[in-house]
Amino acid sequence: MDFENNVELVDINWLKAHEEIKENRVEKLKDMTERWGGYTKPLLVDSITGCILDGHHRHRVGFLLNLKRLPVILCDYLNDDDIKLGVWPNCGKNQITKQEVVEMALSGNLFPPKTSRHFLSDNLPPIHVSLEELKKSD
Repeated sequence: MDFENNVELVDINWLKAHEEIKENRVEKLKDMTERWGGYTKPLLVDSITGCILDGHHRHRVGFLLNLKRLPVILCDYLNDDDIKLGVWPNCGKNQITKQEVVEMALSGNLFPPKTSRHFLSDNLPPIHVSLEELKKSD
């Protein structure tokens, strides 16, 4: 998958978290995002449900900065074999399925922080989308 040319701006309210975040990381990331004047890494998101696969903290920062849109790479999560799913050590689970991740996002409930681990997310391209651009509606 060629990520470089697949960054899109989507409505922040369409995105759905599937796990909690670590609040202490949010403030630091918010400060860095303001210092950089924009987002430097897209979120990885399921194109069908809006389930966030990677980028929960960036999503929260978007709300704190009153952004309307966020830069994402959309993928067909359940059918893309390139996206591998594991769990973080000591998360309390031996494994989870992609279906469980999507169901959690759609349920409005959340896994604890650092439960799911998506192995493709390390390959997301560096970007720069300005905060001004992200404050605009479509």
